[in-house]
Amino acid sequence: MSITNLKPITKDRTLRSNVAEQLREAIIRGDLTPGTKLTESLLSSQLGVSRGPLREAIRQLVDQGLVETIPYTGTYVANISVQSIQELYTFRTEIEQFAFRLVWDQRTPEFYTEMKQQLDKLTKAIKEEDRDATIIEELELHNIVYKYCGHTLLQDTWKRLRGRLHLYFTLHQKAHNRSGPRVDAHDTYVALACGDSLDLMLNHVKDHMQQGYSKVEMLVGFIQESIDSSNAKAI
Repeated sequence: MSITNLKPITKDRTLRSNVAEQLREAIIRGDLTPGTKLTESLLSSQLGVSRGPLREAIRQLVDQGLVETIPYTGTYVANISVQSIQELYTFRTEIEQFAFRLVWDQRTPEFYTEMKQQLDKLTKAIKEEDRDATIIEELELHNIVYKYCGHTLLQDTWKRLRGRLHLYFTLHQKAHNRSGPRVDAHDTYVALACGDSLDLMLNHVKDHMQQGYSKVEMLVGFIQESIDSSNAKAI
């Protein structure tokens, strides 16, 4: 296994973050196709890092659903399919609506303040075109409703889902050829979350989740078709 687009890791960020980003991009580009076994010795040599941060990065990618570990066999690139993206979209919509139903009558001044402050952080990251920060700040914005909902199982579910959403947002950026959502994409979300109508909030959650979804689905379909075509030629 040799990946021509991988470059030696720089030291300006954590090694794990750098390694995870390069491997994630290689998977999304199709350089690392589904089913490819990740060999630590080759990857650590090509990236110029020790196996410690490489293993941490791979565990992060496992959490994000990009990589899967098969006991006694090894670690492999997982399949990114249209179905998995559809399931992520529908499931995310349901649990976020549920979270708002739970939190609605428990909202505190801290909830409102945190929503508005986090929107400012997200807006700043978007304007600075910081791809990684934009994803992190967007996830943190959506995290607030789970943080205040008071439902432990739902909070745990959201934490497990965040890794896959990181992949979704990365695909969203790629599909729209920009470093994040529109600057005003979350203004209505925050305004309604701090507003008086639960019904309007629930309806907006569904609409909000669907923003740009069709392009992401098309991109994933294109990636899958390219992989299938390459595999057919290799037979």
